[in-house]
Formats: sequence, C-alpha cells, structure tokens
Amino acid sequence: MMQYGMFVLIFCAVIFLPADAQQNEEYLDIGEQLLHKGLVEEGAYTILDKLLEVGPRFAGTPQNAAAVELTHQMLNDIGLDNVWLEPVTVPRWVRSEIEEAKIAGSQRIGEERLTIAALGGSIATPEQGITAPVVEVHSFDELEELGDSVEGKIVFFNRPMDRRLVNTFAAYSGAVNQRSRGAAEAAKFGAQGVLVRSLTLRIDDYPHTGGMRYQDGVPKIPAASISTKGAELLSETLKYEEVVDVYMRFTPEMRDSVQTYNVIGEITGSQYPDDIILIGAHLDSWDITPGAHDDGAGVAQVIQGIKLLHELELRPKRTIRCVLFANEEFGISGGFAYAGSEKRYDEEHLVAIETDRGGFLPLGFTVDNEDEVVEYFQRYTYLFEPLGMHQIIQGFGGVDIIPLREQGTIAMGLLPDSQRYFDLHHSAKDTLETVNPRELELGAVAIALFAYVLAEDGLPRFIHEEYLSN
Repeated sequence: MMQYGMFVLIFCAVIFLPADAQQNEEYLDIGEQLLHKGLVEEGAYTILDKLLEVGPRFAGTPQNAAAVELTHQMLNDIGLDNVWLEPVTVPRWVRSEIEEAKIAGSQRIGEERLTIAALGGSIATPEQGITAPVVEVHSFDELEELGDSVEGKIVFFNRPMDRRLVNTFAAYSGAVNQRSRGAAEAAKFGAQGVLVRSLTLRIDDYPHTGGMRYQDGVPKIPAASISTKGAELLSETLKYEEVVDVYMRFTPEMRDSVQTYNVIGEITGSQYPDDIILIGAHLDSWDITPGAHDDGAGVAQVIQGIKLLHELELRPKRTIRCVLFANEEFGISGGFAYAGSEKRYDEEHLVAIETDRGGFLPLGFTVDNEDEVVEYFQRYTYLFEPLGMHQIIQGFGGVDIIPLREQGTIAMGLLPDSQRYFDLHHSAKDTLETVNPRELELGAVAIALFAYVLAEDGLPRFIHEEYLSN
C-alpha cells in the first residue's frame, strides 16, 4: 500500500510538471502575437456587428437562416481547410404580435398595464384572454401548501434572484425552475395561467423570456414572464388587497418542425487530424432580442479566434474546429445533432470549449470535470496572465457541449465577469451597444490561444485513455 501511494505521488508529480522553458516561451510568444493582432483589429466586434444586422436569430426563423448563411460565408472567406453545414431539425414556436396584461381589478390603483413576454413553448391564452385573481408564491413548496385554493386563478411566481451571491449564474440557477417548470406545477392544482418574475437583478420594465416545458399527463396552461417593475407593483398591490384580478392575453403557436444547420469550419491538424479541439457557441437567440451577449458574442469570439490562428499561419498537430450550434435556446438541438452524427464516428474530440456567458471581460476558464483533471489544466494558467486572466477552475462547460461531455470529451467554458450578464439576458436590452470591443476581443484571443496549445499538446493518458502523449 505504501509503495502504491508513493507511485501515485511520483506519477502526479510528473504529470503536473510545467512544460519545459522553451515550450513556455514559444506559447507565450504565440499568445503575444494573438493578443497584439486581436487588440489592434478588434475583429470580433466587427463580426458581431454584421451578425446582429440580421435581427433576432430564433431557431426556424428567416433571420436564423440568414445568420446561417452569413456565418457560413464568413468561415469560407477566412480560407479555412474545411467549411460545411450539418442539418438539424428544430421545433418551430411562433410568438404572437399581441402580448398584453394589466391589473384589472384593484380598489387601490384601478387598472395598471403590466409588461409581459410569453415564455418559449407556452400555449396561447383563449382568444379573449384570461381575467382571474392572482396568487403570489415564492416556491413550489408554498404552491403545494396552497393546493387546490389556486384553482381557476393565475399563479404569480415572484422569487427573485439571490442578490447575496457574487456568482450571478448561481443566483440564476436558484430561480430558474419557476420559469421552466412553474406552469406544470401550477396546473397540477388547477391554475388557469402563470406569470413568472423576470430573471434579472435589475428593476426595469423589460420582460426576460426563456424556455419552459410542460409535463405529460398535466394540463397545459399559458405562461409568461413579467418585468421586474411589474412584478414589484403586483406584489405591492397584493400586500394591501386580498383579491387582485389580472388580465393577460397572448396567442403564440407551435408549428411544424423545420430544418436549419450547424455551421462548422476547421484548421486541420498536421499530425493527428482526427483528434479535435472544438471551440463553439450557439448561433440562435431568443426572438425578442438581438442576442448580442447571448450568444452573438460567443459566435464572434470563435469565428475571430479561428481567423486569428489562420492569419498567423498557425497549424497545430491536432484539428481545431469551430462549431456554431443550432437552437440552444429551445431544445439544444444542434448539440445533440452534432454529437450524434455519423460523421463523429471516426473522430476523437479531446476538448470542447464553449463561450456562452456573454462578451464581458474574461477572467479565466471553467473545467467540467473532477479535481485531478482541473488541476492538470491549471498548469496552463501562466499563458493567460498577460491577458489579465488568472483562473482555471472547476465549473460548468456549456449547454451545447453536454452531449460531447457525456461521450467523454473534456468540457470547458470561457469565464467572463458575470455581474452585468443577467441585466440583459433574454431581453430586448441585449444589444450591440452593451458590448465592449476590447473585452470581447480578449475572449476571442484567449479561446484561440487555449485551443492552439491544447491542439499541440493533446491530453495525457490519465485523462484520455486512448491517447499516448508525444
């Protein structure tokens, strides 16, 4: 037992030794070239500007098709070794032009307009809308305690994101289930409809939409997000009156599924072309937003990242592949189609890096794996210090690369500052003007550098059993 423990210590010591000084200097020099070229050109911002000209890129829309065509042409124009499209079937949900709500029965304030947005996948209200007493709850436990007393009413989920948390993604995770599952849970007790507080830390009159899902065997009821300003008004009114009626009307519909595409381009590896380092983002956005940060910024970063590598004539041993995934927002269709394609049978995806947390100042990377694997990747931290990035930590990689992770690929994510992200997320406020060109470009440079180094080094055997490091 003592001998085995000593062997493990020696093995780990060898694994985690930093790369030799010559290689360190080579990678630092490449990082400097990428950084200087990127910051001078700010190409990611130019790419993003062109992308946002097509409008909101919700899956199945003409604007989404235009975005596919545009980015496909962008990758072709770079002069990559291979550029192609892979078909993806996506659901088609269409928002109605009419989305309206108001406090319809209050002795204290009379009628007052409420700003709403139907949640993605919601059924329509009746043509004449719904008018019913509203019941405020903050959790599913509270809803269950009320039980059948919510029958025939509108359930108002008003759990805010937790302001105490520095990590706003953790705050979002703590509140998002009321949006995704609220309608199904309320319908179990006979509710007519659902309003959900927008998931943002700001108090404003912009509703933030997002996906929701129904449950088999449970009636479907209409569901909408309400702006935080409206949520505060409605909550305050309920403190003074036992019965407050709310009217809401919206008429979205589900249509037949349609075909779109994952957009793919690559620099082929010089020695191991079937070993792949993937850099990815999702091309779609919600239908009420330009989607500058979610995820136009990610799209711009991966296109710019592979463009910088190509223009500097950097060809690593393994393939670097850029993938713009279809329909992350409404079903992760592109991620599943990509990982499940027969084209993947002869390929080995070593690492997938996704950027889907906005184009804000990058702080580091996350690694969605166990401690030992995270510690291995921390050997590369020195590369990113010239960019002001000091973290390679354990954390979620990205939604689109979940299917690859399940197949054994190491999933990583670009980690930017998160404090402003949910001010904009899934709302009409997510515009080009909220993106800083230099911050966006630093993310592109970081992704390009990490992809190149990993494509050169590969993975040690303890991470990727089929790989023997050279």
